[in-house]
Amino acid sequence: MSLTREQAAGKVMVALDYADAASAERLLSELEGIPCYMKVGMQLFYAAGPSFVEGLKKRGYRVFLDVKMHDIPNTVKGGSNSVTKLGVDMFNVHAAGGAAMMEAAVEGAEAALTNGQVRPTIIAVTQLTSTSVQVLNDEIGISGTVEEAVVRYAKLAKQAGLNGVVASPLEVEIIKAACGKEFQTVTPGIRPTWAAANDQSRIMTPREALQQGTDYMVIGRPITAAASPREALESIIEELI
Repeated sequence: MSLTREQAAGKVMVALDYADAASAERLLSELEGIPCYMKVGMQLFYAAGPSFVEGLKKRGYRVFLDVKMHDIPNTVKGGSNSVTKLGVDMFNVHAAGGAAMMEAAVEGAEAALTNGQVRPTIIAVTQLTSTSVQVLNDEIGISGTVEEAVVRYAKLAKQAGLNGVVASPLEVEIIKAACGKEFQTVTPGIRPTWAAANDQSRIMTPREALQQGTDYMVIGRPITAAASPREALESIIEELI
């Protein structure tokens, strides 16, 4: 698969895992002009609020709001409605909430659309990349392998009308086989060969993840903690071309 530089940049979701808007702004200024996706997680969203997301949209970024909704269907429907009105391009829910909850997320988003607005991509979290089979079996209480649990949740998400799932890059091939190539995969746990694994236990390099067929790759500390975040991101993009 041959990508242009712009296409490669568009596959990278930079995880803005910062405690406040000012810290995130420093990174944004360093990455100015690179057309990557920006992922806003719970820490930053709870600290900086909807206005920060609106600011990213005004600057032309696509935004993945990573708040992992998991509640009763009516509450998730309301949350989905609100973030759709905010203008995010993608958000996620936990597949563990069940089919009715995921369907409610779709309903909430569709009810919020105005003036030809495209519905955000809605994806479901299958299993976190920090989840080992021991944690899955002994602590969460789900038997079988991590891969089996991921595929079961992916199929459920597709049936509920979602666009894809968050999963380890190691599960991309089996998800695509079970749900179709058009079913999107967003993969954290991406670590270039020169970066530390940190607390991720199911990881892959950007080039390997692309070869597996992933649609988007979430990359945080290898970029944000680098001496030169711009050089780190450019290096990753170069690896994908």
